[in-house]
Amino acid sequence: MTPPVIIIRPEPGCAATVAAARALGLEAHGFPLFAVGPLAWQSPEPATVDALLIGSANAPRHAGAALARYAGKPAYVVGEATAEAARAAGLTVVATGEGGLASVMGAIAPAHRRLLRLSGRERVDLVPGDGIILTERVVYASEPLPLPGALALLLTAQALPQSLVLLHSAEAARHFAAEVDRLGIPRARIHLAALGPRIAAAGGPGWAQLSTAPRPTDVALLALCRQLCQ
Repeated sequence: MTPPVIIIRPEPGCAATVAAARALGLEAHGFPLFAVGPLAWQSPEPATVDALLIGSANAPRHAGAALARYAGKPAYVVGEATAEAARAAGLTVVATGEGGLASVMGAIAPAHRRLLRLSGRERVDLVPGDGIILTERVVYASEPLPLPGALALLLTAQALPQSLVLLHSAEAARHFAAEVDRLGIPRARIHLAALGPRIAAAGGPGWAQLSTAPRPTDVALLALCRQLCQ
């Protein structure tokens, strides 16, 4: 019997990862532990922005009508899902990195010195390179949700192998760990598979196993899960 694979990222990413996991033959279950919603923000004058910097698809999804002011402008993004959301919002994607915004900073064109970063409330600090002026706007927030009873039962079911929980962010790792401890669920019954080392470290110690994907992509993370479940 293969262990159940638990995806806790917010929607719509949760459903997408569940579908991809099931396509690989994994027993996947989705329990989003965050609800993402928009935040009010003040948009800088478009004439003062050369390009946009976007690290999550949630930014263009939740930035609202103000994002239309930058239609056609270049966008540096992280991940294909973010690229799709940016294009749907009318932006022109010129570079796509993976793992974090640092992966695209080296691709910033000389003509794009004034960058507008659209991000969530929880974000990694970014140090711009020489000559780059970085303006940041927080346009969405991920609100943590309590761990549902159905997930608690799945994590503690003695008849099932130890569960494998996927972690897509450090915020998710910290929240999941706190909820497990709050409910008295033994960490030793749970395997964690993280998108990157920083995310893995955020979960803390005491888990049955803690693994990190070789590359910070959903494809690599699911490939790791498939290997762990064999």
